[in-house]
Amino acid sequence: MSTKRLNDLKKKMQTENLDGMIISHLDHIRYLIGFTGTAGLLVVTGKRADFFTDSRYTVQARKQAKGVRVPTIKGGPIEALKDFPHLNVKNRKYGFSGENLTVTSLEMLRKALPDVLFVVAKGVLAELGWVKDVSEIGSIKKAVEVADIAFGRILQLVAPGVRERELAAELEYQMAMLGSQKPAFETIVASGYRSAMPHGVASQKKLRKGDFVTFDFGATVEGYVSDITRTVVVGKATARQKKIYDIVLKAQLSGVRKVRAGVTCKAVDAVCRQRITRAGFGKNFGHGTGHGIGYFVHIGPRLSPLSKDKLMTNNVITIEPGIYVDGWGGVRIEDDVLVTRTGGRVLNKTEKKLLEL
Repeated sequence: MSTKRLNDLKKKMQTENLDGMIISHLDHIRYLIGFTGTAGLLVVTGKRADFFTDSRYTVQARKQAKGVRVPTIKGGPIEALKDFPHLNVKNRKYGFSGENLTVTSLEMLRKALPDVLFVVAKGVLAELGWVKDVSEIGSIKKAVEVADIAFGRILQLVAPGVRERELAAELEYQMAMLGSQKPAFETIVASGYRSAMPHGVASQKKLRKGDFVTFDFGATVEGYVSDITRTVVVGKATARQKKIYDIVLKAQLSGVRKVRAGVTCKAVDAVCRQRITRAGFGKNFGHGTGHGIGYFVHIGPRLSPLSKDKLMTNNVITIEPGIYVDGWGGVRIEDDVLVTRTGGRVLNKTEKKLLEL
């Protein structure tokens, strides 16, 4: 990893009229400097960058972190700032992410650096990591491949009497055996009436004959994630199940076809939503059509009716419309899609036809 990401951050800081930036979100830190530990604070100023972490991670940070100084500190990273006078300069303005810094941490920062003015800086981190380089795209492709293969391996286990958590555990095990560092997020396995819950993480419920089963999962490879959803049926599908699945599949394919650099995210959402609405299920599709993925699972751009984002070349996004009927069940189909100047390139190889298992 080069220092280009830090240099790009500094240019954004200049645009926002900031003398410094406090980075507290660990995923942001990993993206900017390569540190993979679980504690630390990155302080970027115009001339330098300092990374503060406790004694558990000092050696690791000095090996991993690129483009920063890693001083030895006493106590926690925020409290230690008071021992570094070059940071506490009167009338300096430091930005921070209001979404990632707690009120308590902000008060600790003000106490450690009393001469500094702290302000919410929305623009500096707003599009961090949205556009991928060749290496990042390669890592995401590997994470997609791991998820695809693992899913194929567990399909034979889908049967009446099997618990959702058993399937989730086996899926995560298979991804780990294929090289995943960790699940990209808490694995969703939702069957029967629970498949109407868009984020129905795996429970102790047993699968029953005739259930829809929605799997939403992802792998992490080289720090980058995948995010895939497939819905299957235990046994033979009913006419209603086939109808709703077909509506979602057509909506998902319409969304993929709409993807191209320069297209608004709202427009991609609209083609999926219109297809579902025309079929009479508009009220049963409540979430957005997709989101960006990268060094963590929910970054920009966002694909929703309210989104103001526009697709850019080398975004990697999800297309994941769904229909959810409370008390009955639901369907969601999701692919990871690379945005190019000429269209969207689906990275997943897993079959999207309705599987009756």
